[in-house]
Amino acid sequence: MAEVTDLADCSAVRLVAGYAAGEFSPVEAVQAVVERAGRAQERVNAFTRIDADEALAAAKESEERWRSGRPAGLVDGVPATVKDLLLTRGAPTLRGSRTVREEGAVWDADAPSVARLREHGAVFVGKTTTPEFGWKGVTDSPRHGVTGNPYDPSRTAGGSSGGSAAAVALGAGPLSLGTDGGGSVRIPGSFCGIFALKPTYGRVPLYPASPFGTLAHVGPMTRDAADAALLMDVITGADWRDWSQLAPSPGSFREELERPVAGLRVAYSPTLGWDVPVRPEVAAAVRRAVDRLAELGALVEEADPGIADPVEEFHTLWFSGAARVVQHLSHAQRELLDPGLREICAEGARRSALDYLAAVDVRMAMGVAMGRFHSTYDLLVTPTEPITAFEAGAEAPAGSGHTRWTGWTPFTYPFNMTQQPAATVPCGVDGDGLPIGVQLVGARHADALVLRAAHALYASGAAGLPAPPTPGGS
Repeated sequence: MAEVTDLADCSAVRLVAGYAAGEFSPVEAVQAVVERAGRAQERVNAFTRIDADEALAAAKESEERWRSGRPAGLVDGVPATVKDLLLTRGAPTLRGSRTVREEGAVWDADAPSVARLREHGAVFVGKTTTPEFGWKGVTDSPRHGVTGNPYDPSRTAGGSSGGSAAAVALGAGPLSLGTDGGGSVRIPGSFCGIFALKPTYGRVPLYPASPFGTLAHVGPMTRDAADAALLMDVITGADWRDWSQLAPSPGSFREELERPVAGLRVAYSPTLGWDVPVRPEVAAAVRRAVDRLAELGALVEEADPGIADPVEEFHTLWFSGAARVVQHLSHAQRELLDPGLREICAEGARRSALDYLAAVDVRMAMGVAMGRFHSTYDLLVTPTEPITAFEAGAEAPAGSGHTRWTGWTPFTYPFNMTQQPAATVPCGVDGDGLPIGVQLVGARHADALVLRAAHALYASGAAGLPAPPTPGGS
């Protein structure tokens, strides 16, 4: 195994192998990660809470289990973080909102994915930042402020899982749980240079149910596809609290990684067939990733899926969900909300049930169209975003003409509409050294195939980036 210079820079797979071989202990790893988390917080504001004492106590328990040869599960002793929209037993879930009272926000139950991590022995380092109620594609909130990009803190980390992406990129834990309602793990994954997967809807159980309905997915945010496959083997277990969950996956996601990509039918769509101005540096990096898949034996051709941009229908569903989130708040509480959130809530409240059902009709037609498309192609490849990270604290890039985050994220939210698995893989940097991501989209239930193709890019050297500057380092 490769020599380790800093345990905070190790993948989850490498940590588990090192624990098993007795090279190092969970206590050593967690100490390194907690120290890195503190420095990451100072650099980019990735955390709402760092649980150093609790993490070290859990690491000592894990160390004893490994010493006795009885690890609790697949990720025993591996440091993990959780987006502050997901319940974590004994810790407040504040959702980035000043309307949430901390004393009333401590639950006695974990979200399903968090519970599975706990059962498998993961060590929780802390909760990561989110925009208020996860409503937009960047990470800033009235309660916790702005989260910066690990490669340049003056730029955005993306969102809404920006804190999780920044934490993983800066070595503050190799595993993180995010939520994706319209690209919310893939956008920050692309901007922060990490791997992020939105699984098929229902593959990872969710509780409480999201007010954004079946647009919202829970997904892994990790250093690479191998760590994501490991995490998927942990978090996809059944949980009776989610009535819409899928049956457990029939096999291990990790076991699928080594299958070849030769023979896979890959459609490369530079713009989804829409009038999207993709930056030349982004287009070139994505094209190189597609060429690498071809070199590995995939059957690549340029093809668009033949769907129209569903942004207005997505807005109907998303804005209505936001209105539902704040429905119980008083006028005084609403004055505490992010102004942009107030705006979309007011718009969502004006949409009728018939508007909502018309949007559902469009969504169902898109699902049929994508099902037909995937009868010809195993995988669709696009840029994750047409741009790289812009100034922090803004919902849209200055001078772009966009007012809402959906204006600059045309490649992500369509696949929340269709519930398909989609991942972002880092594939290069722009002239400012900011990460670029390529998006891999599979048919519903083809999560393992998406992970396999992503892993092939990592194994071939076509994925992954130089690490961002170490917080507080030289």
